[in-house]
Amino acid sequence: MRTLIHDLPAASAGTTHCLRSLHFGRGVSGRKAYLQAALHADEVPPMLVAQALAQRLQALDDAGAIDGEIVLVPMANPLGLAQHLQGSALGRFDLATGLNFNRRFRHLTAALIPRLEGRLGADRDANARAIRAASAALLQAWQPADAAEALKRLLQGLAVDADLVLDLHCDNEAVMHVYAATPQAAALAPLAARLGAQALLVAEVSGDEPFDETVARTWWELAAHFDGRFPIDPLGCLAATVELRGETEVSQALAEQDADALQAFLQDTGHVQGDAAPAPPPCAATPLEGVEPVTAPVPGVIVFAKAPGDWVAAGELVAELVCPLTDARTPLHARAAGRCFARTSRRYATRGMRLMKIAGATPWRSGNLLSP
Repeated sequence: MRTLIHDLPAASAGTTHCLRSLHFGRGVSGRKAYLQAALHADEVPPMLVAQALAQRLQALDDAGAIDGEIVLVPMANPLGLAQHLQGSALGRFDLATGLNFNRRFRHLTAALIPRLEGRLGADRDANARAIRAASAALLQAWQPADAAEALKRLLQGLAVDADLVLDLHCDNEAVMHVYAATPQAAALAPLAARLGAQALLVAEVSGDEPFDETVARTWWELAAHFDGRFPIDPLGCLAATVELRGETEVSQALAEQDADALQAFLQDTGHVQGDAAPAPPPCAATPLEGVEPVTAPVPGVIVFAKAPGDWVAAGELVAELVCPLTDARTPLHARAAGRCFARTSRRYATRGMRLMKIAGATPWRSGNLLSP
């Protein structure tokens, strides 16, 4: 294993931040997997899972079982991890700009197309190498405007030449669930199955350029653009966001369980030698456009009637809001049937606050589909 320390530019005089990446394998196959934990720095479960996974990858590396390269970033956001206000961790948004750390990565397709003209040919593998090299060059030319952009450029640069990218997160209170691109749903169903996910949420474009989508989307867009001229694998980079349950579900037992599942999927994809036990049946994929974000029409104390993992029928009561000023009770009902897969950990709602997410089978939303 090689350990690399990446220094980030200082946001203020007298401050320093750095990122650690762990590199496993011999690099002889040309294949690469990239995994990172806690891009939202207040999401702790991924960091412990990364520790357990690093131990497994080290043992596999020592045994010569990794022919290509596996890169693991056990803590992907030193900037957010340093953000605390009066005892509360604030790692989801950059306090300097208010922007979500997992939004506004670089979408490279438009800039890649003219760069690739004249560099592609009949060899699919050679085309993949050309795409990865051109993507890396574009990211190298990116001049970050602030520390958060410098972090995004670094992370995207570490992942852009990988054929598998897994971004490990968690929600407030949640069951295991996975976000993936619609063109990759079948290829990533075994990942959801091995993790025991209760929702696999898919969209071709979810909006606002999250990390996983940015590195994967280029491939099917380039394949469509150059279709009939040059062969390009639309699945040249499989990528997913893995939501490791709720933010308080931090235990060694769960970390070991999740690391085992991730190792098995790396075996499924051929990044690690050996055959894993058969995966259980996956949950059915549902469109991200079909997710109902239950919101609060009025402020009040939240009394949930449904918990993560519960099946919700259309029209069923999912929560009540109790106003402490007027004693009024406002019932909230599901618009359609689906699986409740996440809810807020807060118990007092302000008007417009998202309270719960229900995965339904029928698309009905459009635009930016992810929470802010």
